[in-house]
Amino acid sequence: MFKGVPFKGLLLSGQENGGRKGRRRFNLQRWFSLVSLLVISLVALGLGTISTRYVVNESITRDALLTAQFVTAIGTAELRHVEIPAVHTMGDLLDIRKPLSGMPQVTEYQRERARGEFLDHIAHLPDALLINVYGEDRRVIWSTNADLIGKVMKNNDELEEAFSSRELVASSYHKVKPGKVEQRFNHPPEYLFIENYIPLFDADRDDVLAVVEVYKEPKDLIARIERGYQLIWLATALGGGLIYLGLYWIIRRASALLAEQQRQLVTNETFVLLGEMSSAIAHSLRNPLATIRSSAELAEEVAGEPARKNLRDIIGQVDRMSKWVRELLVSSRPLSGDAEAVDLLAALQEAVAGYEQQMRANNVSLEFDPVSAPNVVCQPVLLSQVLNSLLANAVEAMPGGGRLALAVQPDEKAARVRLTITDSGRGMSPQQEANAFKPFFTTKQGGLGVGLVMVKRIMERFGGEVGLSSREQEGTSVNLVFKVASVAEGGSYGA
Repeated sequence: MFKGVPFKGLLLSGQENGGRKGRRRFNLQRWFSLVSLLVISLVALGLGTISTRYVVNESITRDALLTAQFVTAIGTAELRHVEIPAVHTMGDLLDIRKPLSGMPQVTEYQRERARGEFLDHIAHLPDALLINVYGEDRRVIWSTNADLIGKVMKNNDELEEAFSSRELVASSYHKVKPGKVEQRFNHPPEYLFIENYIPLFDADRDDVLAVVEVYKEPKDLIARIERGYQLIWLATALGGGLIYLGLYWIIRRASALLAEQQRQLVTNETFVLLGEMSSAIAHSLRNPLATIRSSAELAEEVAGEPARKNLRDIIGQVDRMSKWVRELLVSSRPLSGDAEAVDLLAALQEAVAGYEQQMRANNVSLEFDPVSAPNVVCQPVLLSQVLNSLLANAVEAMPGGGRLALAVQPDEKAARVRLTITDSGRGMSPQQEANAFKPFFTTKQGGLGVGLVMVKRIMERFGGEVGLSSREQEGTSVNLVFKVASVAEGGSYGA
């Protein structure tokens, strides 16, 4: 009935069914990585685009303001230079179609001189591509391109905006628009050019008398804008990349923690089920096994020698089953109790003393050089269980004799103590080594496969680690890493 340990098949089949159901479970790390990459990329692109547009708009607006101030200052200076009264502005003088009858204080000579010098100055503005001057009827009254003089510009939204809003209007272009008649440059722009409409007012600043249109290709400004582009996109890319890497690191840690917690939950569920089954089996089998053993012992007293051998086999198998039940009960029992400071060397020496007779019988030599080591975090009973389980495995792995080496290595910087137990037994295959800490996996004849599982649970319960390395026909090495007990826990050095 119990051949092959049916608990193992039942538990593993349940785990496999759960694994099949959860095979397409939600992959948090992958989806978070993809979604965060997409969101951060979109945000970075949006911020980069907004930032570059802001830089361009602010740079163009600033350049337009400086140009407008420069043009206005030239007009005011030329009026003063020819001693025209302040009641008149350059806007009054630019359109020569207007008679001077409304300006008795201004002579034709003054007007021609002020107008000519003003136009000469603006014609030599730095980086200028084309300059047009418009009258109130939207006719070009002067231009650096003589072909445009006298033309009326209709459907020019920027020009109309300058006249109606009485404010500076600025815009930028990357190429010449075919429909814009006023964009007849003497030489085409190379990349970006700026269009400024500068209104010139009367003395009371009530009416716009003329508008100066300035096309510029400010190469120095363009170079600065391009450098700004590069810095903005570089900063955006680096910032987005750092944010993504930071979030990815966090979610990777969280995903690993969730996976570990899930693994721990599965392990706990397995041991809970094992405990329930063990308890039920113990209650169900204890009395029948005791009855079978008692009956076999009574029969042994009256039976002949041939039957006694069979009866002893029955008693041995009953004892073996009873031992399995006890091991199941011990392995499934919850680990409880607070951590204590335990003398590792004393516990190790006590455990070794318990196996001296068995080692002598199996011709196993011991290599152990005790060194001073601090107390470790554990419980005396559980530490003894760990050491006894590992020493039993090591000795049983060398039935024909061998070498058992024990090494204690304190690490004060890491606040850890490493215990290495090495045997020269038959070792394990790579597949056996990979399954060594799985419940119910064993390489021993008649073993139950819960010893190393208990070792791992106890070590992890107190913040330690356990590792195993093995090679066939060369032996096995088990590494236990304990946390050093703090002063509050009673930590001290033992010898």
